[in-house]
Amino acid sequence: MTSVQTDITDENAVADLFKNPFDVVIANAGIARNAKLTKLSLQDWNDTLNVTLTGVFLTFRAALPQMKNGGRLIAIASTASLQGGATLAAYSAAKHGVLGLVRSTAKEIAKSEITCNAICPGFVDTEMAAGAATGVAQKFNIDEAKAMEMIVAANPMKRLIAPEEVAATALFLASSGAASINGHALSISGGEV
Repeated sequence: MTSVQTDITDENAVADLFKNPFDVVIANAGIARNAKLTKLSLQDWNDTLNVTLTGVFLTFRAALPQMKNGGRLIAIASTASLQGGATLAAYSAAKHGVLGLVRSTAKEIAKSEITCNAICPGFVDTEMAAGAATGVAQKFNIDEAKAMEMIVAANPMKRLIAPEEVAATALFLASSGAASINGHALSISGGEV
């Protein structure tokens, strides 16, 4: 298995990735700039949409012409794409856009036997979750352990999602067993949504 990274906001860099075909393409870039809507700068809005939504568009657009029948396009969305969230206007809007892009692409390519799906995890045990805990701790003047408790409170299982759970879901969506799953938003959130 080959993993390749690039600047997904650079149209030419993304196009260069797909000079050779891939069977499975996972678009997994995103940034979150948290602020109340009235405090959200236009630059933070644009940066979030550029990485989180336009990056998926550029990735899928460049990958698709090289993809063979049976190929898989997978976007890592978020539970924010299914429900939104306070102080998450830009991130949630971008992830809602990702879900719309996935569903539209799925219908467009359905006859080719290529599928396009989204994985919608809750907070995953990554640097982004750690950064969110730091932000919550600073905002409420509490320690990071308490902040993390607040973050996982939305998950009925009261824990972060393990990266391996997201990877296992991607492997399933990439398998032949998922050949008829197309345009789906699969939540990995312990029942949050």
